[in-house]
Amino acid sequence: MSPYTDLDRPPFHEAALRRALLVPGGLWRELRVVAETGSTNADLAALARDGKAEGHVLVAERQTAGRGRLDRSWESPARAGIAVSVLLRPDEVPVSRYAWLPLLAGVALAEAVREVAKLEPYLKWPNDLMLEGDRKCAGILAEAVPPAVVLGIGLNTTLREPELPRADATSLALAGAECVDRDPLLRRLLRSLAVWYARWRAAGGDADACGLREAYTLICGTLGRPVRVELPGGAVLTGSATDVDAEGRLVVVSGETRRAVAAGDVAHLR
Repeated sequence: MSPYTDLDRPPFHEAALRRALLVPGGLWRELRVVAETGSTNADLAALARDGKAEGHVLVAERQTAGRGRLDRSWESPARAGIAVSVLLRPDEVPVSRYAWLPLLAGVALAEAVREVAKLEPYLKWPNDLMLEGDRKCAGILAEAVPPAVVLGIGLNTTLREPELPRADATSLALAGAECVDRDPLLRRLLRSLAVWYARWRAAGGDADACGLREAYTLICGTLGRPVRVELPGGAVLTGSATDVDAEGRLVVVSGETRRAVAAGDVAHLR
């Protein structure tokens, strides 16, 4: 089927993206666009195990086995969103600080959506991109392939109501974005990601020193709200989300108890 069958969803132009993003001295060294794959993260993880250098970008017009956090599936019609993964090797940064990478990607994605789509997104800890009404528009999955990290980002751009995977999901188009063109969105995302990654890496992964923690907390819509956190193992924590600490953990206060959560599924309570 022609990629121009749906004129609201034109294909990416790989050559133009490469010209714009693969610049001398830049982070991105190689960029490929494929019509379809199971998972961009899985494909890049395989390359990472083979010793591929950092800076590889893989974009898929459609994923058939995409995954989000907690092993949830992430699928959408062809060309209705951005499915991209990048390969990073922050060798000089302590592994204990790698937890900031998906939060860093969330900040970069929010910047791209704000600038290009002219919307006001916020992040649900750790890195779900939300739009008004607590509706999810994008997700981020970081996978360690020691000593590398693969960051996968999935953004809904032109999904229509019947195509949404769940009732609390949305797309840029449904949210009234001024621009849903995937090309400038992807360019802005990758440029912002490269800038934040360079700052974070130069600071040895210190999120306070590079300004990442401040930038994240400013757009984290979880802070200051009552939350319910499903923890690994099945335990549930309810309380008020008060902070994101220096390690990227969500600080939840429940009564007299203050707990820093490194992993969990957060629900915003009303």
